[in-house]
Amino acid sequence: MDISIEPDGADLQQSIDSLVRAGGGTLLLQPGRHITGPIRLFSGVTLSIGLGATLEFVPDYELYAGNSVSVIAEKSDRAYIVAQEAHDVAIVGDGKILASGAAFSTGFDQTVGTYTPSEKRPRVLVFEDCSKIRLEGFVIEDSPMWTVHLVRCRDVVVESITVLNNRQLPNTDGIVIDSCAKVAVRRVIIKTADDGVCLKTSRSGKGIARCEEVEVSDCHVESNSCALKIGTESFGDIRHVAFTRCEVHDSNRALGIFSRDGGAIEDIAFSDIDIDCHETSDGFWGSGEPLTITQLDRRPETPAGVVSNVRIENVTGNCQGPINLFAERSGGITGMSLSNIKLTIEEGSLGTARQYDLRPTSADLSPPKDHEGRGNAWLRGADGKIVGLVDYPAGMPALFAHNIAGLTFENIEIQRPEPLPNGWNTETLCIE
Repeated sequence: MDISIEPDGADLQQSIDSLVRAGGGTLLLQPGRHITGPIRLFSGVTLSIGLGATLEFVPDYELYAGNSVSVIAEKSDRAYIVAQEAHDVAIVGDGKILASGAAFSTGFDQTVGTYTPSEKRPRVLVFEDCSKIRLEGFVIEDSPMWTVHLVRCRDVVVESITVLNNRQLPNTDGIVIDSCAKVAVRRVIIKTADDGVCLKTSRSGKGIARCEEVEVSDCHVESNSCALKIGTESFGDIRHVAFTRCEVHDSNRALGIFSRDGGAIEDIAFSDIDIDCHETSDGFWGSGEPLTITQLDRRPETPAGVVSNVRIENVTGNCQGPINLFAERSGGITGMSLSNIKLTIEEGSLGTARQYDLRPTSADLSPPKDHEGRGNAWLRGADGKIVGLVDYPAGMPALFAHNIAGLTFENIEIQRPEPLPNGWNTETLCIE
């Protein structure tokens, strides 16, 4: 059964419910504006946003109370579109979803270069405990929070979608793959302030699960945070992941792994990736690094899991920060290989790349009373310094490695300015 909806026509949820009663089918949005409140999708339903159609959500957080989800993210427990325990569900088409992110900002903070988000903001799309999911072709603009969040899903294809968010509004991750298995992300374009494609294993009332067998390929990402990322939520294991043939342009961090919780992170590959990274202001984590891998405890009861068997190969491009590898404990990061790496490190205009960034730390979970800022974003101590930023010993090198076991190099070429700028380490490699 198919139902076609004209602009500002029938109630969308009512039409979806009719499809469910008929055993499934497609809801097609015709060209024009379709203004709606919460949408809930069910098994066998396809939402098709036709070319020229815009799906616009009313920007009222309380309106979406019925679309609550199990994973709380940045105090958000709901989304515009939700599917739970469903199978064979799809959102397709060449139209747009307009997400009204500007309505969930309280102003711009010049001191850190970001908008200050409202305390509670809906995600755009959350699928939980679903299987056989397809997201294809459409555009999402101006998300207030995480844009696409897949939780404990299996057999997912995300292909040729575009995410265009405000480049200065925090927590607007493009695609979050959380505790899922058998996921393919292909030919996606993401431009956002926060992480581009991010893998996590969050903790919720439904427990902890693994994230495994994920492939991200042929994507273009622009991010003021980390373009292709694993972590920081890492309660369950994350393994068998490949990022291949991607472009990371006009970004802050390009590639990253961040172990903060109890799960192991293993068998990860970043290959055939072109990067262009630049410094950012202190409100964003990191500053211009082509690769950052950190392992750091933030909960005394849950030591950060070991990162092992990571392969970085065929990575080329320009950056303004160094490769940064940091383990809090000896052996916390082990079995890492870098091969066929060709980078040019240039001096940035901000100077923020001269420190390495260990955020998020334990302080982000319980900010001290004498600190200003926002936990899990930036905190400034009584001394006026951002918590988690640490000076490189003897200046900024091309590669910094601390407590890394089994680190191997092959065919590494890193060019730096001559003469070296002030505050740069004369040693290309700083391995502690």
